Amino acid sequence: MFCLGSETLKIVGVAGFKNAGKTTLVVELIKELRQRGVRVATIKHAHHDFDIDHPGKDSYQHRAAGAEEVIVASSRRWAQIRELGTEDEPPFDALLARLGEVDLVLVEGYKHGTHPKLELRRAGYDHSELANDDPAIVAIVADYAIADAPVPVLPRDNVPAIVDFVLQRG
Repeated sequence: MFCLGSETLKIVGVAGFKNAGKTTLVVELIKELRQRGVRVATIKHAHHDFDIDHPGKDSYQHRAAGAEEVIVASSRRWAQIRELGTEDEPPFDALLARLGEVDLVLVEGYKHGTHPKLELRRAGYDHSELANDDPAIVAIVADYAIADAPVPVLPRDNVPAIVDFVLQRG
């Protein structure tokens, strides 16, 4: 659980280094959670310039012409794109506050955030370990055995067990 003003949101992040398989795990978690009837939202942190809009689309042309904000809406979904210009990246809490009513928020990235996180580790990748230095890491998800881990270790190939852990954390 994570407090946002007077609200408490159930949040869990998936943290790890590049090519650890964070997106693949998040997608698998979403599918398993949805099968269990859990309403899920995601927040994905990008460390670089990204674009969800593409040349040739009307909304792209609006932005290219100088619109600072563009909303695209239909009967099935809507999206808002805001150019930050010289503004700072919005704080994590501000992004959470923009979400609609859901049961769980999965966060990909935000490795150094204070929200509860699963650390993803893959065999053959020699990256720094996060769990020893980050009290927000609540479990490690790994595709190999880890001795003396400071938190529970969950098998990467058992998505239902990972979801059970996330849901039981209350």
